[in-house]
Amino acid sequence: MATFKEMLQASMKSKDTEEWLDVYFTRPIGLVFTLLWKKLGVHPTVITVLGMILGAAAGWMFWHTELEYNIYGILLMMLSNFCDSTDGQLARLTGKKTLVGRVLDGFSADVTFFCVYFALSMRMMFQNMPGTDMHWGIWIWVMAFMAGIMSHSPQCLLSDYYRQIHLYFLLGKEGSELDKSEEQWKIFKSLPKSSWFFRAFYFNYAKYCATQERRTRSFQRMMGVAKEKYGNPLAMPADIKETFLAGSRPLMKYTNLLTFNMRAIALYIGCVIDMPWLYLLFEIIVMNIMYIYMHREHESLCRKTIKMIEEDNR
Repeated sequence: MATFKEMLQASMKSKDTEEWLDVYFTRPIGLVFTLLWKKLGVHPTVITVLGMILGAAAGWMFWHTELEYNIYGILLMMLSNFCDSTDGQLARLTGKKTLVGRVLDGFSADVTFFCVYFALSMRMMFQNMPGTDMHWGIWIWVMAFMAGIMSHSPQCLLSDYYRQIHLYFLLGKEGSELDKSEEQWKIFKSLPKSSWFFRAFYFNYAKYCATQERRTRSFQRMMGVAKEKYGNPLAMPADIKETFLAGSRPLMKYTNLLTFNMRAIALYIGCVIDMPWLYLLFEIIVMNIMYIYMHREHESLCRKTIKMIEEDNR
């Protein structure tokens, strides 16, 4: 029988793509819940939906200015994150990984933070701007839009893509969820019009993949050059592949920082000190600086890899 440590390792994607806070805190606690859900025969999708409900409830708590409600919000947000960890761990341990489950997992996170941004905007709308006697009014909604739609969304989209790229070259196609928009469009077009749910699903997923591809032009060119020369990007010589992974590995910490943990900590601090606008400002400035750096470095890495492929005479 596998030990807890062995099951914990099996429930993770890879050490390269796991953040230390998740490795030593979120994942172990999530695994305890995972083993309970597994024993009860609960499907991973049920856990995803539960996490979405808990995240929405956390947002409602952050609407209030009282410290007690904000502490409840933090606890609910942490439980929601445990569910987010648990559904993936349960799917990997039980072999119930599905594309619908993965996309639903991302949708759950979107719903959670939509509720958070809405709640924070409602909370601050009639509060005074710092150092003035003017209410935030419409400007807090503008700030929330900049933080959520213009910052949070692309940060998570690109972070997820870079993580899947790394896993693709580290573990192969089976260990990654790197999908092409072209393939998803083909699936969408092949479905009968009566399958409205799956048509809507693949339509949106194809657009999601296409957006990732548009923002990674150098990587798309690298994949094309590798495919043309070796028949398959995974057939690249081991030294070129390892050089790419060595350059990608340091960027994995940014893919983690730009997803949940650092974002959540900033949110907790901003709400507890009753200055939630600081959280929005943190997203717009600090996290976008990290996002721009991560994107620039990854594109530069891809261009260097293209040069190595072109110069390879084997």
